[in-house]
Amino acid sequence: MSTSGVNNDSGLAALAAQTASQSTKKEDASERFLKLLVTQMQNQDPLNPMDNAQVTSQMAQISTVTGIDKLNDSVTALGAQMVSQQALQGAALIGRTVLLEGNKLHLNDERVAAAGFELSSAADSVKIEVLSPAGRVIDTIDLGAQPAGRGGFEWKPAANVSTDGATFRVVAKSGATTLSATPLTADLVNAVSTGGDGLTLELLFGGPVAYNKIKAFS
Repeated sequence: MSTSGVNNDSGLAALAAQTASQSTKKEDASERFLKLLVTQMQNQDPLNPMDNAQVTSQMAQISTVTGIDKLNDSVTALGAQMVSQQALQGAALIGRTVLLEGNKLHLNDERVAAAGFELSSAADSVKIEVLSPAGRVIDTIDLGAQPAGRGGFEWKPAANVSTDGATFRVVAKSGATTLSATPLTADLVNAVSTGGDGLTLELLFGGPVAYNKIKAFS
């Protein structure tokens, strides 16, 4: 995992200066508006004074602008807080196993591959067919009847079976009807990063994957 150095002190100082500058501009705008309004009221024609409704309308306008500015500041601060929380949550996933859409099989140190699937409805029969890179069936796992939703399985190949590039497919049936099944591959989280697109997980085999692509983790 590669990381780039960041000067936190200079970054925070720049952010503070920018925030202070923006706040000063907003305060100056409000002050100028109030000064103009007071001057206008002081120099109004006594025989034709400003309408109360007009004064109220102008006051409401500056209040609306100020309120929008404060709302924007709050939303910006909330967004920054959410990014920080995402980073903390993502850091807790490092070293964890995750499930995401895919049909690749990856063996662990004990030469066992774990994977899963999602069924659109309950099945009378579910079989996992392990495939070679050429698409030839090299092993079959009979899981029997399975309920709708997510399920899992493990595959331990025979000693003489080549596992390089092995994939799998799910054959699920209800009676004579073939059911829709989504294969789920297992992978390991090596690192996390945050950016404009949200939280990204760096997986051992799959590389960078958006957090919202993860179906489950263990």
